[in-house]
Amino acid sequence: MVKPVRVKTVWFKKDGERSAEEIATAVASTVWRVADKAVDNLGRENYDIITPARGFKLIAEFVAFLVHYCDRMAYASQTPERRVAVLQAISNRLGEVMQENIIEAVGPDPSRNFKAEFIDFLNRRFADYAEFEFPDDEKASFPAL
Repeated sequence: MVKPVRVKTVWFKKDGERSAEEIATAVASTVWRVADKAVDNLGRENYDIITPARGFKLIAEFVAFLVHYCDRMAYASQTPERRVAVLQAISNRLGEVMQENIIEAVGPDPSRNFKAEFIDFLNRRFADYAEFEFPDDEKASFPAL
């Protein structure tokens, strides 16, 4: 059975504009939890994930789509400068989280920079997703999904 993910939907600090880092922390945490839960649910349904490397690749794919989707939503409501700052902060934070989790799961590898690899992966995926349409109702088109 697929288990739901609890998501915070209320900011406790009511006044003032939030910094890109504050938004990035909240969004990155939620995106990571949703992606991690999706991979966990696949494992519960007997999909063959087997290795941590495969699990992290799946998480990276989910994260790339979710971050791109967030960017598409921000496009409608943020200035271009603010949108770029928030997207960069979210990607940077998720790179840190990815690196921390990989090192915790498989151990450090001095020859690799997992964060940089993840950011490169996001950039490649964003280029791919840029080709897909997201109609005005903010829902992804069928090809994007």
